[in-house]
Amino acid sequence: MAPPRETDLYNPIKRLLEAQGYTVKAEIGAADLMAVRGEEPPVIVELKTGFSLTLLQQGVERLTVTEAVYVAVPKPAGRANQSSFSANRVICRRLGLGLITVRLEDGLVEVHHDPGPYAPRISKPRRARLLREFQARVGDPNTGGMNRSTIMTAYRQDALRCLHALAETGPLRAAKVAKAAGVGRAQTILADDHYGWFVRVERGVYALSPKGQNAVEENQHSIGALLAPAPDPTGPSPG
Repeated sequence: MAPPRETDLYNPIKRLLEAQGYTVKAEIGAADLMAVRGEEPPVIVELKTGFSLTLLQQGVERLTVTEAVYVAVPKPAGRANQSSFSANRVICRRLGLGLITVRLEDGLVEVHHDPGPYAPRISKPRRARLLREFQARVGDPNTGGMNRSTIMTAYRQDALRCLHALAETGPLRAAKVAKAAGVGRAQTILADDHYGWFVRVERGVYALSPKGQNAVEENQHSIGALLAPAPDPTGPSPG
């Protein structure tokens, strides 16, 4: 199948607008498509074979001419493309741009949203989750922009405390691990065994798995940082 072209989008969108009573013409000034209906503000559609910064920049620039600006791209296929499309759709809404897709196989046009002001609703549960993670995490063990798979979360810090407690004492009841490690959710961490570090040797009693024994050595630096006393925020007293 030949790669899509911007011109493949034009006729399907033109037919849709003409069915709604618009007169449509291409390449008016810098606009790929312009449609006019009576005394209404003109509609401008920018056509591209995929999302790009250039497409968004062009759309924003056209907003200086009319509020009715759409960007149009081929309809995405595949789960990965759908995820990227959803993110780009949010960007379009934030910029006040309408969004159109064209299914190239049969020319089906879909208007995903019209232009207009958009203000996202604040998600209080999501904000609360972030604040809980911020408050529970000890120190600042990560560097902004690092790979997500290597991030030290508050959950991992608690698991490391449980790891250390079992390494020091050997098999132990979950309640005693919680007390020794200072981790209230130790029972859940041991039972879930997200990292493969723990093994249940009998009801309510846990020990380190072979992977957990190796993890003690591999995570010595992180464990040491967790066990180190917090610095005095007031600093040393003058002497």
